Amino acid sequence: MNFQEARAQFPVLDEVAYLNAGSMGPLARATVEAMAAQELADLELGRGGQAYIDTMLELRKRVRAGLAATIGVPPENVALTTSTTDGCNIVLSGLRLQPDDEIVTTDTEHFGLLGALGASEATVRVASVRTLPPERALETILAQVTPRTRLIALSHVSWQTGNLLPIEELQDATGLPMLVDGAQTVGAIAVEAARYDYYTVSGQKWLCGPDATGGLYVRDPEALHVALPTYFSQDGYDERGTFTPKAGAARFDSGWIPTPSLAGLEAALGTAPHWAARHATEISARAWALVANRFQVVTAPGQSNLVSFVPEDDPAKTARRLFDQGVVVRDLPGTPWLRVSCGWWTSDQDLERLLSSL
Repeated sequence: MNFQEARAQFPVLDEVAYLNAGSMGPLARATVEAMAAQELADLELGRGGQAYIDTMLELRKRVRAGLAATIGVPPENVALTTSTTDGCNIVLSGLRLQPDDEIVTTDTEHFGLLGALGASEATVRVASVRTLPPERALETILAQVTPRTRLIALSHVSWQTGNLLPIEELQDATGLPMLVDGAQTVGAIAVEAARYDYYTVSGQKWLCGPDATGGLYVRDPEALHVALPTYFSQDGYDERGTFTPKAGAARFDSGWIPTPSLAGLEAALGTAPHWAARHATEISARAWALVANRFQVVTAPGQSNLVSFVPEDDPAKTARRLFDQGVVVRDLPGTPWLRVSCGWWTSDQDLERLLSSL
């Protein structure tokens, strides 16, 4: 499949320069068709009977395997979730940390992680890295680690700065359990999640899947308490609510994710061509160079598929104006920055349209 054929899977790209997969990716025709087909089957055949249940369970199995392959882990270590936020809450509630325990995070995290941290009883220590160059992040985060640190929780790529955070180096330096927010990486850059304890997946962003889909990798499911059980968590239960957890990470599944959404996610997982990562890296580098030629760029070169920069006008106002001109980008609340997301579907013409509109 060449670039034009692959790009043609997304009808919206005929109309706009879609540069916001960091929030929500474009939907491919096959994704919507799979969702619609499942909805029609449910309409015409109903949602009851053993055949329907068996079909739904088999679909969950296939989606679990697809997500696992995407991040390089065994399927039995992946839970089906509705979001990165969902995955973070599963982990933080399951760890059952106490006030004397500490969690180290950074000042460039999304509320999807921060909310779960704030709800934990543990003490949260924050490393200030947002305004630092990436090469200084490691020492700054390590300075917050103490003998009471029980977890390091941070993004793989900052949703604000677009910079990579040193998760591999932190793992090597501390050996501590790590919860990695993979919202800005899975589907954007190559991910090997197996070395970390917990790694979250957002289905609706770079994977271009339906809303309210995602996953959570758990390296050792037996070591994490099932604090938010759903019907899919158990292999048997009694009238007191005592239950036998399912084997593997399936015990953390987030309930009955709509079957049409799972059908759409399965289709979405099959849209990326073999050259996707290479093209995304190349087009992101071109975007960085073009933007840096005219604006103050926040993102360091060679980091990720995100490019954050300071526009000439108010970022929210600029984002609205660009949208009206057919260019979809994101302003970042609380900052003076605008963010561009470059996917494997992004073309040079999209970048030219962005720069022309700016």
